[in-house]
Amino acid sequence: MGFYRTKLQEKLNESLKAVLPIIGIVLFLCFTIAPIPPSILVAFILGAVLLIVGMMFFTLGAEMAMTPMGERVGSCMTETKNLWVGISLCFVLGFVITISEPDLQVLAEQVPSVPNQTLILAVACGVGFFLMMAFLRMLFGIALPQMLFVLYVLVFVIAYFVPKDFLSVAFDSGGVTTGPMTVPFIMALGVGISAIRSDRNATDDSFGLVALCSVGPIIAVLLLSMMYRPDGGGYMQGAMPTAENSVELWQLFAKGFPVYMMEIFISLFPIIVFFALFQVISLKLQKRSLIKIMIGLVYTYIGLVLFLTGVNVGFMPAGNYLGQVIASLSFNWIIVPIGMIIGYFIVMAEPAVYVLTNQVEEITSGAIPAKAMGYSLSIGVAVSLGLAMIRVLTGISILYFIIPGYAIALGLSFFVPRIFTAIAFDSVGVASGPMTATFLLPFAMGACMEVGGNIVTDAFGIVAMVAMTPLITIQVMGVVYEICQKSSAKAAMDTRIEKEPEFIDENDIIEL
Repeated sequence: MGFYRTKLQEKLNESLKAVLPIIGIVLFLCFTIAPIPPSILVAFILGAVLLIVGMMFFTLGAEMAMTPMGERVGSCMTETKNLWVGISLCFVLGFVITISEPDLQVLAEQVPSVPNQTLILAVACGVGFFLMMAFLRMLFGIALPQMLFVLYVLVFVIAYFVPKDFLSVAFDSGGVTTGPMTVPFIMALGVGISAIRSDRNATDDSFGLVALCSVGPIIAVLLLSMMYRPDGGGYMQGAMPTAENSVELWQLFAKGFPVYMMEIFISLFPIIVFFALFQVISLKLQKRSLIKIMIGLVYTYIGLVLFLTGVNVGFMPAGNYLGQVIASLSFNWIIVPIGMIIGYFIVMAEPAVYVLTNQVEEITSGAIPAKAMGYSLSIGVAVSLGLAMIRVLTGISILYFIIPGYAIALGLSFFVPRIFTAIAFDSVGVASGPMTATFLLPFAMGACMEVGGNIVTDAFGIVAMVAMTPLITIQVMGVVYEICQKSSAKAAMDTRIEKEPEFIDENDIIEL
């Protein structure tokens, strides 16, 4: 029990550091330029408490269960030495964990005129197919930059023929679908598969699975929007909940708990069944390891229920109302720097960010510190939010930002170390998680409504923007890292040459 208490305390400290800055920013805005009703403010504070406790349990649960499960399944798949079995398992696993992703249900509701079940199945097939491609890439050591270049060229070619109302939603889907349920498992799967390889590029290739899996949902939604031709479809925003007293306020959360308890149970159940079958057929883990994984799954379940209840009931109304109030100001341009500040801090409150940064530090043996990775993500998301707020105020098409952004990111991928490219494109699904979908998206929607913009074309796309700029900042970090490594190596070589004594051959002395 002492171990679990210590780990919970450690995770609580991490959660507080991540969430308190966001609470401070929102409270500062509420008491200065953006007053909001007391009921929404109190709901936000209660939601923040649930968010902190939920992140504490989730991060510990992912560390104890999701990561070991993914690594063991990945190793087992590779050890079968049967290519077709490995490919088939990858498709099934990608399909199952995508259907298990809570954020996919939110995405399905946001795409008008496309049946929810059709969208979910199409996106799940897309992720399954691209997880197969990622598996083959790792086995055969195929370079990631070339694959990403071809795939994103394909994406933009398809986007040319798609109704403009669905461009933003389609690009959002790449970040939303790879959320807190899928990212820890897929990243650990990559580590498990690469552990079988002994070549020097195995570590670099352990990343990149999330990057390729993020392309599947984009292509799936683009193709569906072409097939269904949902012209004239619009997004209808739900009514903002209100509470007259403390009892009604509690009822808002009380109604949310059963919904998310069932949602997360349905999400986790397929993954548990899949792992149980692996355990019976192949893994044969010891009882102690199984008990630890089961405790970790319980923590994951509790954490996600608390987290999603907090952000959906408490954060979403606050974000929407803040966006409306700030956009109604005579100096509404201030929403751009405010969005950047919120973006800088909010990325560290994403549950999967801790999984990514800590896994990067562990895999690279500290060569890429978790803190440096976190700062790169924060800077990237801050820039993203600034650009997204400009889009909300002006109505500029998302393509004017996405095409140059991906062109720069793909161009950098040919010049930076392979591991930085893989990590950067993995961040697509990590940085744009439930915090983005439930606070930043409502924030942008509220502002867009106030300025009279088109929510579907101008507010949606914020997830895609958040997913894009870390691609550039993390790869720039890779360029700096490589330059520093070369400088250090050169300095060490120069120092060694200066210290080495001049060597005189013994035969030369005899001749003299």
